[in-house]
Amino acid sequence: MVSAADAVIPACAAVGIAFAVWQWLLVSRVKVSPYSAAAAAARNGGAGRAVFRPEGEVDDDDGGCGDDEEADGDGGVAAVARCAEIQSAIRVGANSFLFTQYKYLAAFTAVFAVIIFLFLGSVHRFSTESQPCQYTRGKACKPALANAVFSTIAFLLGAATSVASGFLGMRIATAANARTTVEARRGIGPAFAAAFRSGAVMGFLLASLGLLVLYIAIKVFGLYYGDDWEGLYESITGYGLGGSSMALFGRVGGGIYTKAADVGADLVGKVERNIPEDDPRNPAVIADNVGDNVGDIAGMGSDLFGSYAESTCAALFVASISSFGADHNFAAVSYPLLISSAGLIVCLITTLFATDLYRVKTVDGVAPALKLQLLISTVLMTVGVLVVTFTALPHEFTMFDFGEVKRVKNWHLFFCVTIGLWAGLAIGFTTEYFTSNAYSPVRDVADSCRTGAATNVIFGLALGYKSVIVPVFAIAVSIYVSFTLASIYGIAVAALGMLSTVATGLAIDAYGPISDNAGGIAEMAGMSHRIRQRTDALDAAGNTTAAIGKGFAIGSAALVSLALFGAFVSRAGMAVINVLSPKVFVGLVVGAMLPYWFSAMTMKSVGSAALKMVEEVRRQFAAIPGLMEGRATPDYASCVRISTDASLREMMPPGALVLLAPLIAGTFFGVQTLAGLLAGALVSGVQVAISASNSGGAWDNAKKYIEAGASDHAKALGPKGSDAHKAAVIGDTIGDPLKDTSGPSLNILIKLMAVESLVFAPFFAAHGGLIFK
Repeated sequence: MVSAADAVIPACAAVGIAFAVWQWLLVSRVKVSPYSAAAAAARNGGAGRAVFRPEGEVDDDDGGCGDDEEADGDGGVAAVARCAEIQSAIRVGANSFLFTQYKYLAAFTAVFAVIIFLFLGSVHRFSTESQPCQYTRGKACKPALANAVFSTIAFLLGAATSVASGFLGMRIATAANARTTVEARRGIGPAFAAAFRSGAVMGFLLASLGLLVLYIAIKVFGLYYGDDWEGLYESITGYGLGGSSMALFGRVGGGIYTKAADVGADLVGKVERNIPEDDPRNPAVIADNVGDNVGDIAGMGSDLFGSYAESTCAALFVASISSFGADHNFAAVSYPLLISSAGLIVCLITTLFATDLYRVKTVDGVAPALKLQLLISTVLMTVGVLVVTFTALPHEFTMFDFGEVKRVKNWHLFFCVTIGLWAGLAIGFTTEYFTSNAYSPVRDVADSCRTGAATNVIFGLALGYKSVIVPVFAIAVSIYVSFTLASIYGIAVAALGMLSTVATGLAIDAYGPISDNAGGIAEMAGMSHRIRQRTDALDAAGNTTAAIGKGFAIGSAALVSLALFGAFVSRAGMAVINVLSPKVFVGLVVGAMLPYWFSAMTMKSVGSAALKMVEEVRRQFAAIPGLMEGRATPDYASCVRISTDASLREMMPPGALVLLAPLIAGTFFGVQTLAGLLAGALVSGVQVAISASNSGGAWDNAKKYIEAGASDHAKALGPKGSDAHKAAVIGDTIGDPLKDTSGPSLNILIKLMAVESLVFAPFFAAHGGLIFK
């Protein structure tokens, strides 16, 4: 029987994709045309290619436009052509890295798909006989071999969707960077619109694609499973595992890439050579800009897609073993998909506020416009949740969790979703307070730079630790209320509530690196100080929103992993987990250690790659005559190669740690120890991730506060090149791997371990515990 949900879900996904296409058509109107070979040769005295000029050096063709013209005094066709050339170099570097990374991931995906099939198929010795259902007594469900086959297919679908999400995001960002720079010549409003619309393209494509693929997978798998919804939604959990697996490598590999280049560029360029950020004389500058796209765009896109897929799969699985699952009420079981569908419409309306209804006109209006996006989307989504809840769900139903029967009313779920939604807003605003240089915590960090890098580091670490308090309380309240009202299903939909506005969240998050790259392109293209001021204003707001995005990702990861943990406990047949049991406590202690081990591996990887980058940049400044004076072009390709090789090599050990830990714990020590491992990793990982991300964000914005010199206090600490500024650069350099590599990757660690345990739960329950029988 076809329900209204069968029309609403794909229709909303189609609207989201159409809106993304429309936004991109608006951005693509900004033309960025590269040099022809002849024009390039003519402009460079026959050199055959454009030379990126350092700040203050003016091209002969740059004087033909007045301030009232569209070019705003920045070179007309010549400046646009240089922007196009730089954009092309960034795109080539990003494509090269991602294609190489995806070759590695294709091999991993094939191997892990075989492991899933073999482990799950062996639960009943690859039997093709129907098995008694675990939750529906007296009913036969599809054979375990079917679960193995369809879980493997779901895993491959999730991996493919995650890779596609990251790649599309990267292509959009690399095309948007130079367009934002070109629009900055017209004013802050057009530049903001270009960057935000480009971020919205990525946000809506990812959210819509994830929803549509998951819906199609459910309907196609359902052709085989029929009325065995227990088996159907258990196999669908492989979709979340595939998405999160790719996200792990995307985040870790991209994070190592971008931070190796960033640290190398900053330490030699800013501290040793005292040249501006993104100066074209710096050999690492192209690698740094490439890294923003492969780490902060492709990696972040895969990360949030993984969160969305896992939270939805967890909620669907728990719903399938409820009373409306037993009654085959598709609209009620698809409640998580309907919430996401409503979120797309809400985010569409919200985006129009920033781009059409209340346009940014001044530099001071950038940050409030982004904050308004968060507030509007949360308020509108609350109304959307109310409509979906009372339309799709029966007035009362039964949830089966941990062997208990719990009566739940539809308004209970409304409160569960909305508390997750508003907890996300609280986490976002708290993150903003601790990472924005508009507030005292970051200004205190900047002020500490007066006495050197050591005090800057001390203040930044203290800020990060303190910033954990409010998010943890928000998560704790969400967990308590949600679990009290609707057991583990309540937590699952609370996580979904936090991610229901993921299209807006991604738009705001992607806006940051797009603006950052736009500023770098303006610097390398030799544009005026006025243009760089505009792009710096966009970038400063983007740094804060990127930190907010990381806060959302970490907070939702805590709820998602707890929901997955509950689903794992239920699927593994554990009624009680006794913390005082030595089996559980051993897992708890080891699990709490894993985030530290993982962080140590990723940070050392960044350090090792950055060391090679620093040596290469120093070598080029010493070996290439005229490089410092701007008469020669650095060898950008060698720095890109260093970042690429290091990131691909170094992403493997952390990935292996995360993927092997649950398999080893479940196979050799059993489900009790694995449950302890998951709980320990969750509790420890959330704290470390929040503090690392916020410390790094605060150090970054403290540096930008000094560089901008927008207040008397900031001017007293600056200018660029002062001792306080050099101390701030060192703090920012320390914070780079924390906020862009270790911190964001930790939320994937806790989610991936949980969803992997859920997928392999039948095997662990049947054959696990070879040592702790």
